[in-house]
Amino acid sequence: QVQLVESGGGLVQAGGSLTLSCTRSRTILGISAMAWYRQIPGDQRELVASIATNGTTKYLDSVKGRFTITRDDAKNTVFLQMNNRQSDDTSVYFCKYCNYWGQGTQVTVAS
Repeated sequence: QVQLVESGGGLVQAGGSLTLSCTRSRTILGISAMAWYRQIPGDQRELVASIATNGTTKYLDSVKGRFTITRDDAKNTVFLQMNNRQSDDTSVYFCKYCNYWGQGTQVTVAS
């Protein structure tokens, strides 16, 4: 079993910045790849950003240039820095590691 603990959600003004963090309780088979998803009630969960074990990153088109995913392997933690927040970014953000999900953290962008 792996526990994922997320933090950093909250209310931010449009154009503002916010950083989410997610710490996993242990590492499976040397895998350090992690990802952030988001979901609006009634919609499918979508991949926002991912970082592979080798450090390769991928982003949802709508967040490219605004969001940055990074990782601190010593702390088993992944971060999602979100700049220039837009109202469409309002969602519940979930951290994923292998087949495990965090509990989700609400991010609301106020216009």
